[in-house]
Amino acid sequence: MALRHAVLAALLDEELSGYQLAKAFDLGVANFWHALPQQLYAELTRLERDGLIAGREVVQDTRPNKRLFTVTSAGREELERFTASAAKPSFIRDDLMVKVQAVDHVAVETVIAQLTERAAFAQAKIELLGRLLHTMRGDRTEEEFLRHGERVGPYLTCLRGLAFERGNHDWCVRTAALLTERQAAHARH
Repeated sequence: MALRHAVLAALLDEELSGYQLAKAFDLGVANFWHALPQQLYAELTRLERDGLIAGREVVQDTRPNKRLFTVTSAGREELERFTASAAKPSFIRDDLMVKVQAVDHVAVETVIAQLTERAAFAQAKIELLGRLLHTMRGDRTEEEFLRHGERVGPYLTCLRGLAFERGNHDWCVRTAALLTERQAAHARH
């Protein structure tokens, strides 16, 4: 998958400015595709040049003018082609896991501290995603929303992000506890 597909998917529901797109990425798309704001702005330029999105200037009285972007029919066709292609398997690429792999030969306290920090980050993300899911479904139960909600795609990807962060949290907490216990046992001997 290229960043272009993630941007096109994020623009399906409404016109967004580059700033709004960056916020949308932080809340939803970042669950499955990370991009820095400058990468998003560069991709918007490429997508507009390629005719996959259209931009329009909005004149504002008290603020600088802004550009809003929407997906064109060519952009929708590109998303159709993309969704029809085979999905590649996902993989983990995480520097913290490299540190845990090397933990028997490095300062374990540093790794434990980083695991604890990552667990706290995951917990904060779990809480944020929980609130976001509640906002999306409103007063409906999850099952009601999934069966009858207008757009379930963002909800389903948010659920996957929630499961991912819960897994991160649980693994970090367990690994930090195990390493702490091992460190204490080695100190006694």
